[in-house]
Amino acid sequence: MLDIKYRKSDLIITDWDKNEISFNIEKNQIILDGFNISYSWEYEKSGILVEVKKYWDNLYYNFLIEKKRLVIITQDIFDLKEEILSFFWDVDILIIIGTKEAAKVFESIEAKLVIPYGESKDMFLHTLGQNVEEVNSYKIKWDFSLDSTEFVNLI
Repeated sequence: MLDIKYRKSDLIITDWDKNEISFNIEKNQIILDGFNISYSWEYEKSGILVEVKKYWDNLYYNFLIEKKRLVIITQDIFDLKEEILSFFWDVDILIIIGTKEAAKVFESIEAKLVIPYGESKDMFLHTLGQNVEEVNSYKIKWDFSLDSTEFVNLI
């Protein structure tokens, strides 16, 4: 089970073993259990695997955590070429900047659970026809629906 919540300007993802992924939204910086992974590379820390790819000066994050794939997208406008779309294969949890433009990116990625972030996350949800109540935190259970995508609106 993963727990996701905000702590000031950080989106915090905590796994069952209390390992923490801290995503500073203002700086677009990710810390995995105290280790800065904001550089293109492959990492393994505390049983969490992550691949960070750089495409057109933007970083994209693909985590394997507790046998689930979590992807973080910090940009809303980029070329959706096969090279980058293949990086987003089989996404269970998608954390994406919440803008109207990012809705187009989301539509190219089949994710089971989507968590938009940022000041315009409500616009992202509205663009996709989602009216989701805001919550302080969200516990992710591992039984995802295969037929639909679930959206979470964190405060």
